[in-house]
Parts: sequence; structure tokens; C-alpha cells
Amino acid sequence: MSTRTKSRAHSLGTTLGVLALAGTLAFSSTALAQNTAIRPPTNGPASVADLAAGLLDAVVNIATSQKVKNDDDAPAPQVPEGSPYQPYFDEFFKGQRDQSNRQRTVESLGSGFVIDPTGFIVTNNHVIEGADDIEINFANGSKLKAKLVGKDTKTDLAVLKVEPKAPLKAVPFGDSRKMRIGDWVMAIGNPFGLGGSVSVGIISARGRNINAGPYDNFIQTDAAINRGNSGGPLFNMAGEVIGINTAIISPTGGSIGIGFSVPTELAANVVLQLKDFGETRRGWLGVRIQPVTDDIAESLKMEAPRGALVSGIIEGGPIAHEEIKAGDVIVKFDGRDIGEMRDLPRAVAESPVGKAVDVVVIRDGKEQTVKVTLGRLEDGQLASAPAATGEDQPKADKPEAAPLPATDVVLGMKLSTLNEEARKKYGIDEGVDGVVITEVAPNSVAAERRVEPGDVIVEVSQEAMGTPDDVADRVEELKSSGRHNAQLLLANKTGELRFVTVRVD
Repeated sequence: MSTRTKSRAHSLGTTLGVLALAGTLAFSSTALAQNTAIRPPTNGPASVADLAAGLLDAVVNIATSQKVKNDDDAPAPQVPEGSPYQPYFDEFFKGQRDQSNRQRTVESLGSGFVIDPTGFIVTNNHVIEGADDIEINFANGSKLKAKLVGKDTKTDLAVLKVEPKAPLKAVPFGDSRKMRIGDWVMAIGNPFGLGGSVSVGIISARGRNINAGPYDNFIQTDAAINRGNSGGPLFNMAGEVIGINTAIISPTGGSIGIGFSVPTELAANVVLQLKDFGETRRGWLGVRIQPVTDDIAESLKMEAPRGALVSGIIEGGPIAHEEIKAGDVIVKFDGRDIGEMRDLPRAVAESPVGKAVDVVVIRDGKEQTVKVTLGRLEDGQLASAPAATGEDQPKADKPEAAPLPATDVVLGMKLSTLNEEARKKYGIDEGVDGVVITEVAPNSVAAERRVEPGDVIVEVSQEAMGTPDDVADRVEELKSSGRHNAQLLLANKTGELRFVTVRVD
């Protein structure tokens, strides 16, 4: 090939390469313009310096002290009898014993933030719990004594009050419900007592349940949160507080990128009530609930598990006229979908006391709406019924009660009529009605569901039971209709109810 031919081929190849590159770029630009799902990558905010500068003065360090009794009662070491050093040991450990009766001061550090220029400050309850003295350290070096306005152990929040000579820098609450996984956030606090520190990360997850309390709904973030950050704010990029930093998961006590914050959708109302009343005033529905499992959903002819299954109604609560019944599945509360059991307590608690709300329940396979006026949640009202003391049980030195007549085995259980003899044998309260279980076969479906002798079958698939034959007939009816599960409403000896689903095929 001649030199001229080679030159022309090289020129043509270069031209084609340029055209191909241009076509690729044009195609990419068109794809970006036409497909909104394709987004150019981003490295996050170029700097948060301006944002942090406007917020640091509102974040405070909290130092607390608590006086506790010295409980060091370790015995003095024994020395050989007649040792010339015995007097020195006696004198030293006598001083130690004198010290053990004195009080010592325990100090701790945490974080908080100002929500009102007049001096209201939010922090975690565990930061100030049991403190005899609370001191607030501001970014400008000034210090003020604080008093506790109110605390809420269920959400681990507390509100403090200082008396400043001039208005303080305060920060507003934002709406945590608008935050998405992947959104940038900034944490400011007092890690390890070092003073005001800033860290940046993203929201890693939402709605986390770490079993810290009954209303867990944490924001998870990888912004560095360490000991001492507790009670500090988690900001969005608009400078609004969208979370209160509360907990970390770490084997070492330092940040490994898994921190949790109470979202403002839960915290804002609690803080407002603590600020205004010094206590929380939560709504109360007065029902006992349990999860809707796959088996329960099938037995209730639901397409998929959802909602909260009502296992009982608390006597003296807001449900006075059977607006809600045991066996109902609550799927919506005051316009909010109840996807799983833990959604309901949080939705109810966030509702005002005395509010009339619409509750959507699934009953007899159909959705219906009922209206309930909420009561006020008091401490202990969500607790289960107290266990029996056993005083009515037969004593060990008395002859054991004669065995009760029982039916043939039904679903791995022997059953008997609930008469006075049965009540005495198992200590069953007078208010409990149904069919008593006298024996549960090992490795049966009932045993797998932790059904025990002395449990009482109140209903089978939403039909009341009065005799063992009722139970057997109902189970056969379910089998003949092609049902795979039977839903048992069981009562323990004190009357506390729960639902259990067992296979019938």
C-alpha cells in the first residue's frame, strides 16, 4: 500500500472514530434527557461549612453529676498472725471502710440543642437520668445551670430549661417523613467530651426497630455518632432537625457507621407536650394486639398478612360498646395504614386524647369502619394482666384432684367441659368461659404453638365454644370446607387472650 493510501486510510479511520464517539455522546445525552430514572452521579455537597457555621451555636454540651453511695465493701487481705505490718494494714483499711460510707460523685457528658430562644433544650432522657446537677455548656464558652422540665422514658427524650440573659440561637424541627434513604444529613454533638463536632453522612434506613421501646421507628445513619453524641441533633441540608441522635451499634463503643436517631415525626409532639405540660399525654385505644402471621391471614381469608390482630379488649378502656372486638384485624387507624402490629401503638400514641377516630377493621372477612374516642394512656395500662399467685392451686401436701373426663384427641389436645372442678384444678378465673384443655400431645401442632393444659378455648375461627363436641364439630366443618387452618382464641387462667393458628389438614 502506498504512503498516500495509508495516509488516506488513517484519516478515514480517525474521522469514523470521531463520528462514533460523537454519536455515543449524543445518544447518552438523549438518554439522560428522555429517561428521568438515569441521573448523573454526585459526590454530595461540596462543603457544609456554611451550614454548620449557622447551627453550631444552637448545639450544646450537657454535663451532669450524680451523687451515689460508695459500695466498695471488699474485705481486707489477711496477713500472717503476729506480722509487724498488721497495724499498717488495719489503719489503711479502716480508712477505706470509712470512705465506703461516704457518697461519691459520678459525672457524665452528652449533647442537646436549643429549640426556643427563651432557653428550652432537648436531649435524651438517658443523658440526664438520675442527675442531681445539670450544666449546659454553650459554644461561646458560657455555662448555665438547667432544670428538668419533663421526660419521656418510652421515647428516651427530655426537655430542659435554662435562664439566659439574652435570647439563644435556636433551631427548628423539620419533617422527617420527607427524608429518603440516601439523603445527606449532618450530626453535631459532643463525642467523648471533646466539644462541638460535626459529621456528615446519609440516611441508611428508615423505620428501624431496635427494641429500645414500644414506639421504635428510628432513622439509621452512617454519619459518625459516638458516645457523647446522645441527645444531639441530626440535621437535613436545610438546617432543620429531623432526628435526635440516641443509640449506636458498636462492639467497641466507637462509630462503625450504624447510628440511630429518633425521627421528628415521633419526637416533635412528645417535645411539645413535655414543654407545655411537663409530661406526655398519649392517646389510648384499650386493646391487646398480636401480629398477623401467614397462618392467621389464611384463616381469616386475607390475601396477605397485614395489620394488627385484636386479641382482647381491656376492661374499663375506650371500647365500651363493642366498636372493636377480639378477632378484628385493624388495618387502618385515623387514615394511617397499619402495615404490621408495631405500627398501631405508635399511631395511637401520636393521636390526641379525646379525639374521635375512624378505625378500619377486617371482621368476618370484610372491611368495615368504626369510630372510637381515644382515652388517655396512663403508666402500666399496656401491661398484660397480672399472673395468678397460685394461692388457689392444690397444695403439695393435699391429694391431687381426680382427673377430669376428656374427649378424644382434637388437633393434638384432650378437652373437657369447663366446670367448677376444672376451674379448681387449673385455677381458672370465674370470668373465663369456654372449653378447657387437659392434655397436649408432645410434638403436636398445638404443642408447637405453646398450647398448655389449663388453657381455655374460647372460640374456634370466630365461633364461641361451649363443649368439647363444639370444638370437634367446628374443626370437621373447617376441614370439609377446604380450610387448612383453625384459628383458636385461647384464654389463660387469668382471662388474658391470645390467638393461635393450628393446621387442620
